[in-house]
Amino acid sequence: MSLGKYLALDKVATFFNIVRQNGGIRASLYKLYRQDELKDGVLIGEDKFGNKYYENPRYFFSRNRWVEYSDKFNMDYDGSQVPAEWFGWLHYKTDLPPHQDPSRPKYKWMVEFTENMSGTTGQYTPYSTTRPKIEPWQPPKKSSV
Repeated sequence: MSLGKYLALDKVATFFNIVRQNGGIRASLYKLYRQDELKDGVLIGEDKFGNKYYENPRYFFSRNRWVEYSDKFNMDYDGSQVPAEWFGWLHYKTDLPPHQDPSRPKYKWMVEFTENMSGTTGQYTPYSTTRPKIEPWQPPKKSSV
């Protein structure tokens, strides 16, 4: 075993390579703050919302594809902000990213993608036009004598 491998100098070099690829120390710290991890990978594509999709085959299977959410989402991002075509690529339903997949149909009746708005002011709230069958009890008012 070589001295460099014994002192883990290859891991240090990999770390500095990851920091360099992520844009330097300041950008790496920002990315670490937002995503809790630093990774190096090849940019596969970007969707219309600004999310970027990466791949690195050196990582474990199911950990080698990931998304970096757009800065416009700030810290309020979740999995429902990934469009369906990219969801399929992220979860290994296809090996071709959406912009390289010729078999992906696009029909005019297909609805445009929207994220899940539950828990926000834009959530769907149903209302009823019928009277409720059970009404709350109202205590009788005291008459003043």
